[in-house]
Amino acid sequence: MSKRTPGLVKRGKHGIWTIDKRIRGYGRLFESTGTGDRQEAEQYLIYRLEQIRKEVIYGVRAEYTFRQAATKYLLENEYKRSIDRDAQSLRILDPFIGNMNLRQVHQDSLAGFIASRKKEGLKSNTINRDLAVVRRVLILAARLWRDDRGRPWLDTPPLVRMLDWKDARKSYPISWSEQERLFAELPSHLREMALFKVNTGTREAEVCGLRWDWEISIPELSTSVFLIPGELVKNGEDRLVVLNTVARAVVNRQRGDHDEFVFTYRRKHENRPVERINTKAWRRARDVTGLTLVRVHDLKHTFGRRLRAAGVGIETRMVLLGHKNNQITTHYSAVEIGELIEATERVSYQSGSTPTLTLLRSPNVDANGGSRKSHAFGRNKKGYAYVTL
Repeated sequence: MSKRTPGLVKRGKHGIWTIDKRIRGYGRLFESTGTGDRQEAEQYLIYRLEQIRKEVIYGVRAEYTFRQAATKYLLENEYKRSIDRDAQSLRILDPFIGNMNLRQVHQDSLAGFIASRKKEGLKSNTINRDLAVVRRVLILAARLWRDDRGRPWLDTPPLVRMLDWKDARKSYPISWSEQERLFAELPSHLREMALFKVNTGTREAEVCGLRWDWEISIPELSTSVFLIPGELVKNGEDRLVVLNTVARAVVNRQRGDHDEFVFTYRRKHENRPVERINTKAWRRARDVTGLTLVRVHDLKHTFGRRLRAAGVGIETRMVLLGHKNNQITTHYSAVEIGELIEATERVSYQSGSTPTLTLLRSPNVDANGGSRKSHAFGRNKKGYAYVTL
């Protein structure tokens, strides 16, 4: 049996070795080695111990690696709503810059990472999310974090420029016929979730995490709404979700299936929460119908586009779509909720006043890819033509 190295502990599902060691005259050393190989982890521990010895005995200024800074960032921000996404970015970045000293991390040293991600087919906005985390860590290292002698981890944070390859993906609101074709190919549990999403404008995470505890009865209107806690909403504010005829029917069909979550699927003789809508089944349905450009988030865009085509005002649309606006109250009377429900009924498929949307897309690009522009035209109850952009 191999001898255990003091100060190294294997952590996490990926089996990464972590240093957790008390050092006299220094304190606790707690950081990831960034590797699952024990020999490499031991070499890194030796390197760090020698670095600390020089600092303690000779006053040599400590050199911090980006991995150390990333570990500190994650530990200090574990309650941040988007910390999982930040951790994912830092995990992807680690093979490229994890072992680098902070002063070595700059725009040029990130070129390899950027080129690799671009080769994978990722768009500039996606890569910018990762670069934004790098920039944040470097700023904290320079402006906030200090060593035992009060010196900053990094003298000056370098400028990390965001990318703009003019490749941002356009939204793709779907027509009624496209909705019918796409939803018909989905398994029943995803079809219900998609139907709820396109009638409420909720995000994927909000639909997947929807709980019965969040349902609030409105006796005056003989209906109910959902109030999603702000800590689970992207903008941090409580999210009011009102139900039109279609969305309410979807919710009622789920009652009794699960004690906690609204949307579940049957697996191994029990109902389990659905973690995501964007599954292989969703992508297969897109491929079969030729709607390969349609993302799950486009159902939210579709809801917003239909509201606008139905003549719903911008303030009401912002409430229904869960957009942040300091001028909008977070407290609603039964009358106000009734007005919101009436607005969503205008885009209910069962509503006689639902406007017909014709989505005009560039003739140079088919439904399988490329950039395009789209405009929605419709008619209101009185027959007046209007355009939504």
